[in-house]
Amino acid sequence: MTNQLFEEFDKVSSKAWKNQIQFELKGADYNETLVWESLEGIKVKPFYHNDADNRPLPIETHTSEFNIVQRIYVFDIEKSIAKTIDTLNRGAEVIYFTIDNPSLDATTLLNALPKTHRYLFVCNFLDTAYTRHLSTYASSNGYEISILLDPIHRLTTDGNWYTNLNSDFSIVNECVKITNNIAIHVDATVYQNAGANMIQQLAYALSHLNEYYNRIELKQTPLFIEVAVGTNYFFEIAKLRALRLIIDTLNKEYNIETKVQIIAIPTKRNKTLYDYNVNMLRTTTECMSAVLGGADYVSNLAYDAIYHKENEFGDRISRNQLLILKQESYFDTVDNPAEGAYYIETLTAQLAEKALELFKTIEKADGLITSLIEGSIQKKIVESALKEQELFNNGKEVLLGTNKYPNPQDVMSHELELFPFVKQNPRKTLIIPIIEKRLAESYEQKRLEEEKTAKQ
Repeated sequence: MTNQLFEEFDKVSSKAWKNQIQFELKGADYNETLVWESLEGIKVKPFYHNDADNRPLPIETHTSEFNIVQRIYVFDIEKSIAKTIDTLNRGAEVIYFTIDNPSLDATTLLNALPKTHRYLFVCNFLDTAYTRHLSTYASSNGYEISILLDPIHRLTTDGNWYTNLNSDFSIVNECVKITNNIAIHVDATVYQNAGANMIQQLAYALSHLNEYYNRIELKQTPLFIEVAVGTNYFFEIAKLRALRLIIDTLNKEYNIETKVQIIAIPTKRNKTLYDYNVNMLRTTTECMSAVLGGADYVSNLAYDAIYHKENEFGDRISRNQLLILKQESYFDTVDNPAEGAYYIETLTAQLAEKALELFKTIEKADGLITSLIEGSIQKKIVESALKEQELFNNGKEVLLGTNKYPNPQDVMSHELELFPFVKQNPRKTLIIPIIEKRLAESYEQKRLEEEKTAKQ
């Protein structure tokens, strides 16, 4: 900007502001009263100032180009076609398909869909022939798709590879050579949903990506990183910006110029069974953080996703939240809107610096996969999750309608279509899987038991 606003006013230094604040505190300790520390160990000051050494970080985001994503789980081709067409007509811009069954022919699905939209495919299996068939069909018929491959996510969540390390990476290497509509996918949502703090989320995502850089022959292969976004509004904006910053740092080391695309979705960790409408408020601010932080694709989470099967109403509400942000709140009007905000820039720099330090520690221990096999990553996530859980149990971390201002008349046992708690499935695994767990689970289980008792 060439024309600076309020130039007629005298500049006030950081020291002058701090002295005035100290005066207003009337003897109370500045640090103890106004400075708080996040779960990541970052001390947050009461104000941030345009000091001489503050410069915007070299982070480029294209907020005006963010895409509204709708997720569709494919279990029946005809029903998925109908749902996709309806969803696109109602405002979705990109469809994110999840396919578990290799007997479902994705080309039949694709053939019935318009070529004017983009489609992402996540297949929970590795099959070179299936991937080649879908990829070739899309390229030959003018469809814009990306097939996202991430065997490490399988390891982290299931505890086992699809087959084994060598076989899985061999298949991925074969697939990425087929065409550039096959992409490497780093699904880092499990780290946040299991309770990792933001520094851990960033470091583990970067190490996750680095495993592919070291094991896959990447040339022009597209790269996608999927992250979960929590409720700490400004920190989450900074987290996504820090993610771009540390990825750019890593890419320079490998001389990789491919732009990494970020997919963001609200976290499950703070979602609640009781007073479930509050989930809509949580997901709204989380989607706002995702957009302002520079996510390329934003996929909302339905307010009832933890206890209801996919349903038209929940999907419509979650999609409309994003449409309101884009079409009525003008969140797509300005590119890089967080640039130059002193607080966010400072948080971004601190998160990036601490994440890179942790990343280097992981790499010195032979990388993410080795650390997962040894169990050190799981141990650190559990420690972080327990720390946050204790804050929730003590009422210091608040979930409205759950551990603060609960509605005792609210009953939910009749609403459960899905089991909303951690499922126990003892079996032999290569590693201890990283288990996603919501903060309110123990509280909700107790309330459900009380409901049963009241009925007797």
